Amino acid sequence: MSTNAYRSLCELARERALISTTASVLGWDQETRLPPAALDYRASQLAWLSGKAHELATSSSWLNALEEAESDGCNDPVIAANLREFRHHFDRASKLPTELVERDTRTSSRGKAAWVEARGKSDFSIFAPALENLLEIARQKAELWGYEGEPYDALLEEYERGSSTAEVAALFDAFREPVIDIAQEAVENSKATPPDLLDGNYPVEDQKILNREIAESLGFDFEAGRIDTVTHPFCTHLGPNDTRLTTRYDEGDFLSSLFGVMHEAGHGLYDQGLSKDQHGLPSGQAVSLGIHESQSRLWENHVGRARPFWEKWLPRAAEIFPGLRRLSLDEFLLGVNRAKYSCIRVEADEATYDLHILLRFSIERRLLNRELEIGDVPGAWNDEFEALFGFRPPDEANGCLQDIHWSMGGLGYFSTYSIGNLNSAQLYNTATGERDVASACSRADYLPLLKWMQDKVHSRGSTLLPQELMESATGKRTDPGAYLTHLRTRFCQNG
Repeated sequence: MSTNAYRSLCELARERALISTTASVLGWDQETRLPPAALDYRASQLAWLSGKAHELATSSSWLNALEEAESDGCNDPVIAANLREFRHHFDRASKLPTELVERDTRTSSRGKAAWVEARGKSDFSIFAPALENLLEIARQKAELWGYEGEPYDALLEEYERGSSTAEVAALFDAFREPVIDIAQEAVENSKATPPDLLDGNYPVEDQKILNREIAESLGFDFEAGRIDTVTHPFCTHLGPNDTRLTTRYDEGDFLSSLFGVMHEAGHGLYDQGLSKDQHGLPSGQAVSLGIHESQSRLWENHVGRARPFWEKWLPRAAEIFPGLRRLSLDEFLLGVNRAKYSCIRVEADEATYDLHILLRFSIERRLLNRELEIGDVPGAWNDEFEALFGFRPPDEANGCLQDIHWSMGGLGYFSTYSIGNLNSAQLYNTATGERDVASACSRADYLPLLKWMQDKVHSRGSTLLPQELMESATGKRTDPGAYLTHLRTRFCQNG
């Protein structure tokens, strides 16, 4: 292969990463600091940057360098993987006109404001026009990209490389009934635990102290990251040494913020574990949202809600929050793992969380397939929610308006949250199957677990496709078995 051509291609990819991460900085600022009156101009800034990144990634310079680099083949597996991914993303990007990319960014940026107002007033009709526009853009992209089964396939490919709607549906069918049964038993078993068991006075500044100490203990590098406050928590990767975590605080419930930080720190640890030398190249990028979410759910749930973790951290938490001294470890863990049905996905416990994803997966497919009209979303949402949870949301703010993702144009990837849950259990089981990792975890020393994840997952970037990575790390493709066992062990009396 032509070394010069490959080098030129990598330079172009790194230039595109500069544009994209600059846009990410503006996106982070929009969520954390932007004055409301500046929204329209920020939308124009982000649209312009997304257009420039798209033009570069579909330019004749990019295509010429790619074709020349491909022409002679390559025996280096990392270079071969990069070329595979460069080709895949070029072919998809070149099917989208720049005008559509810019309109998508502008519409999603403005859609957030419409969603905030609609949710505040619990009035879906305020958000409906924005969602109609975002849905139409998603359909246009799906048609331009092409698909074999249904439009959801084309959108899913953007987030979960190599997967299909049919495969995800089959996976979900395999655990739908068991998860519904586990959720029912978990909620029933938790009725004896007082709902206010962990309620108390937890000042925000004290929460920040505990959150930082715990994130540092997991391996998050604050020389290359930080935590900020937002309405809807997220993690964003702004460069090789710049990973931003965000959370929100409730002075009556310190666990809401803490588990939010652990969740986002899981994403952040993945980003910090990517090869810095390969930044901007597929080999230095996360492979999929289903793998990314496996990391956040692993640290939040398999680590953060387990007994060894709190054997270490409850005494420290009680130093910071003296009201916790009234609770034994067993009592505290009952509160931590109390299961209840919730209207809000981000407030859901492990046992009921996947019910929210099953609902969204169904609604999104129906919308994309034109089987459901925008105006009928609230009613359809409530009907499906009642079938899964046994009751209807009290209003639209707690129903179809609860999540920010649709307002961001996030159609086609909600399934990756449950895929991440399945992956997290499978990866954790495999890692703790090694004696040194299991022994360290039993002492709440999680650095060997992090090292295992860095070796098996983070450092691989996108050199392997998601299911290839799962097979490489665990010996098999994503499977519900480990996850269902984990849920039964934690929440069901008979295990």
